[in-house]
Amino acid sequence: MTKDIVRSYGYLTLGSRFKRIGERMQADVQKLTAAHGFELHGALWTILGVIERDGPLSVGELAQNLGIAQPGVTRSLAQLEERGLIKPHRSDKDQRVKRVGLTAQGRKVVDHAKREIWPLVEHAVAEICEGLDGPLLEQLGAIEEALTSKPLYRRAGGDSSDAESA
Repeated sequence: MTKDIVRSYGYLTLGSRFKRIGERMQADVQKLTAAHGFELHGALWTILGVIERDGPLSVGELAQNLGIAQPGVTRSLAQLEERGLIKPHRSDKDQRVKRVGLTAQGRKVVDHAKREIWPLVEHAVAEICEGLDGPLLEQLGAIEEALTSKPLYRRAGGDSSDAESA
């Protein structure tokens, strides 16, 4: 068995572990949403959720709400626009400001996800975190082990044969 170097460095590589866990969970969300007929990267769902809740929003407002850099938001919005889920429009108050809102198709997708997918994801993550107690590094190890033993995708009801092949 290969030693997990990132894990062995403890607090020194904490950011890498958080990133790895986040990427792993986002990949599983992507598998789950694909099983529901939506080919969309896991991170894009958060943007859709913020736009649905607070939108229409400018790129700067989205970046601030999500705590990520504007170039990343801009790239994500381009992907969502390409799929017909959002539409940019100029602000009535300032024509220089472009705001993005959901299209009718985007609203339909988000409404479906809120009803059918997001509760599955929330339940699966809660299951992974259930019973965590003790020092942070041990908790991270428990989360990683839980994801290894049964990925988020399977916990949320995804096809186990697809999850194992990834």
